[in-house]
Amino acid sequence: MTIQMADADQLTIEQMGEFLSGSRAMKFERQDRAGFYQFLERVLAHQHYARRGRRERGVVRQYLQKLTGVSRAQLTRLIGRWLRRREVKPLPSQRPNFPRRYSSADIARLARVDAAHGQLSGPAIRRLLRRAYQVFGQEEFKQLANLSVSHLYNLRGSEAYRRRRIRVEPTRGRSVPIAERRKPDPQGRPGYLRVDTVHQGLHDGQPGPYHINSVDTVTQWEILGCCEAISERYLLPVLEDMLEQYPFSILGFHCDNGSEFLNYRVAALLTKLLVEFTKSRPSRSTDNALVEGKNGAIVRKHMGFGCLPQRLAEPIQNFYQQHFNAYLNYHRPCGFALVEVNARGKRRRRYPVDQYRTPYEKLVSLPRWKTYLKPGIAPQELARRAVECSDTQAALAMQQAKTLVFAEAQQRPATPKKVFVTDGWRKGTQTPSPFPTPLSPARILRKETTRGSAGI
Repeated sequence: MTIQMADADQLTIEQMGEFLSGSRAMKFERQDRAGFYQFLERVLAHQHYARRGRRERGVVRQYLQKLTGVSRAQLTRLIGRWLRRREVKPLPSQRPNFPRRYSSADIARLARVDAAHGQLSGPAIRRLLRRAYQVFGQEEFKQLANLSVSHLYNLRGSEAYRRRRIRVEPTRGRSVPIAERRKPDPQGRPGYLRVDTVHQGLHDGQPGPYHINSVDTVTQWEILGCCEAISERYLLPVLEDMLEQYPFSILGFHCDNGSEFLNYRVAALLTKLLVEFTKSRPSRSTDNALVEGKNGAIVRKHMGFGCLPQRLAEPIQNFYQQHFNAYLNYHRPCGFALVEVNARGKRRRRYPVDQYRTPYEKLVSLPRWKTYLKPGIAPQELARRAVECSDTQAALAMQQAKTLVFAEAQQRPATPKKVFVTDGWRKGTQTPSPFPTPLSPARILRKETTRGSAGI
């Protein structure tokens, strides 16, 4: 049987029954809400639903439920509404509309009090609002006198409050679930590194290079690196190269709480190498004291405090890798402390003269030191590098290479800066370079001999 939609509300009871029996697998959905109510009214009025028997009413209900797609309970409510009023119309919205306890004027007063007192805490502002009404008799604060602390923060976050007052909060620190917060315990084994960064200042308003300093806890074997910035793009390749330069296996990596190391890229690199990752504890300045001391005694002593251009990061990295790191580990003695504990439990460090050794000498003095070496690192190769030149010759070669790095910084003149004067902005003259004049190896040796500088 073919049914036109225009005649869907004119069918007889028999036709509705035939339609239901022939369309069991069909589903219909209503599209227009207003048309749905009008269609329901026409069908109920045409069938004289109020005078029908129970069986016929059931057929009409099934027919309407099939065509409209509404639930049985909803159709029952709509038919009951039609039986009472002979019309079916959508009911008005009945959303709850609670009265406002605090008006816009109250929120404006709260913003004014916050601004006057410098945004005190919630309990303090609540006390001020109560005192304004109870002690000083200000009637406009009568409603705010009963304001709770929790709802005070709700009003501060409302749009009416933000339109009157905007408060910029500083960045709040949060705990980073990377690395373990404890002091490493090497137990006499090399491979537990202390790592830190040293910034070389600003050069012509641009950030300078960053020195990456890493020191082994037991042997004081030190590897330095340099990168343009401490972002992962520049830091990770330098860090991988530094870890590769150590002759022994890396077992631990300890740093402070800086984000240059406490990130998921560095953590993934150390996890891949099976390295223990730890970070300094709060209020324990000695957790990373070894590398902090090396920052001043080595990095600042040789690289200075002056500003260096960022473009020198690669030449400095080559200088570290080819000259400086070898000089530090094979030719520069370091002091190793002997810790004594008195009867009262106080620890005292002494540095005997016979305990000054190079990191290589300290490494070979450890029991079973050969078992700590990386695969492919021969002890004979380390011994050859330690004696291939004298300590002073290695120092002179290192100083000459360092002089070339500083000379490269002087080759390119700095961009003239703008100096503020009373009559406006004008270009000022270039300031003198902070770098020393390059010295020859003979002058370096003569200067150091005359001054008698002692290493740390």
